[in-house]
Amino acid sequence: MLKTYNRNEPGLGAFSNLRRLTYFAAVVEAGSFTAAADRLGITKAVVSQQVARLEQEFKTSLLVRTTRSVKPTEAGLAFYLRCALILREAEEAFDELAETSAEPSGMLRLTVPFDYGVSVVVPAIEAFTQRYAACKVDAIFSDQTLDIMSGDIELAIRVGWLADSGFQSRKIADFQQLLVGAPSMVARVARHARPQTLSTFPFIANTALRDSLRWTFSLGEGEYETVSMQASIFLDATLAVREAVCLGAGLSVLPDYVVADDLAAGRLIQVLPQWKLPMGGIHAVFPAARYRPAKVRAFVDVLAGREQQRQAISAVE
Repeated sequence: MLKTYNRNEPGLGAFSNLRRLTYFAAVVEAGSFTAAADRLGITKAVVSQQVARLEQEFKTSLLVRTTRSVKPTEAGLAFYLRCALILREAEEAFDELAETSAEPSGMLRLTVPFDYGVSVVVPAIEAFTQRYAACKVDAIFSDQTLDIMSGDIELAIRVGWLADSGFQSRKIADFQQLLVGAPSMVARVARHARPQTLSTFPFIANTALRDSLRWTFSLGEGEYETVSMQASIFLDATLAVREAVCLGAGLSVLPDYVVADDLAAGRLIQVLPQWKLPMGGIHAVFPAARYRPAKVRAFVDVLAGREQQRQAISAVE
């Protein structure tokens, strides 16, 4: 049951007036009434009076006052920690409300893996800047996982499997890993071959992956085969692996968004299509903040929309 408050009930002013909490928190953070008043742009008398009323209403001493400093009591410290949380929530709520009503604008800085960036994100950037003329985009293409908390990066697109972290994220889409080869190479694979038989074929390893040689295939619900491939070529970039596969240097596993055009044009063929490899995810990852600028939300929406279109086309094909 929700608690109701009588207007004459002690403490109601503290619940209905965030300003008083602001004054108290400022005193604790600044260490004095004078410094808190300067920080807030009001007189020391106002700050002192409002904090004193807070103590009177709750009949609790919140601050220890000396001639040199002001420090919170045990109860005051516990109250301050709650106040700081409330004030931060309120500030972020106002910021979020302002951003919600704002038109996306300004420079958007993001980072994205090179192969996914070239194949999918660049077209999304073009569509985004066409739609939102007041926006610009500064994109860092890197297969390294950049620290989005150490600079001014507002958005990271991560492909694969997210490590546990304190970041916020939104799943944009899934992608399928495909074992592919050039027609001349695939012609050597027996029609009824199983994954285990592929270990004798030349394989191109993508060393940017955590484990580029060991792959687990599934057939239906309960049949699995894990294969250790024998690599003849080791490359550290997905697009380089794709080029080598197209040239007929060997088989390899590549994401569907990288090889979609090659499969459609017949430059590459999927090997043992009835056997599936694990699907991966495409995520938008944000710094740990309670709200996101309009430009960030708008770009993620554009990218997610284009991914839905891409996957719908793939499902039809």
